[in-house]
Order: sequence, then structure tokens, then C-alpha cells
Amino acid sequence: MKISVDVECSPEEARAFLGLPNVAPLQDAMMQQLQDRMSANMQAMDMESLIRSWFPVGVQGMEQIQKAFWSAATGAASSALTGSDSKKRKE
Repeated sequence: MKISVDVECSPEEARAFLGLPNVAPLQDAMMQQLQDRMSANMQAMDMESLIRSWFPVGVQGMEQIQKAFWSAATGAASSALTGSDSKKRKE
């Protein structure tokens, strides 16, 4: 035997019927706090502040990163060349 019951009600009515709390005021307060924090942090989103936070040393930090990339690239290129030379010697 199968019994089905259809109940038409709004989410607020269902929440009240089941005894669940109304969380809308809490959600509104949390969203307002989130908006306030995001607005306050928008100052830190300008490009100059982002670059300062990413590279605190400034130009010297960029030069160090560039040197690291170049040394890695030249190291990979030189190992590829020496690897091809050793293959030729084996043949």
C-alpha cells in the first residue's frame, strides 16, 4: 500500500511547521558584515599594493626571480645539448 501526501506551502511556512528557526536576520547580518569587510579591503586591491605584497623587496626581487628563471632555462638548454652530444658519441 502506498500513500502520498502533497503539501503546498512556502519555505517560511514549512520552516515554522517543522519548528526550524528563521535564519533570515542572521543571514542578513552576516552578508552586511561581509560587504563591509570587502569594501574596507578594496583599498588593498589596487595594482601597486598587490605588487608590493607579492614582491616586498621591489625591483631587486624581480631581478632575483628573473635570474632564477634564466639559470633554470640555461641549465636545461645546456643539459639538452650535452645529452645530444653524448648520443652522437655512442653512435
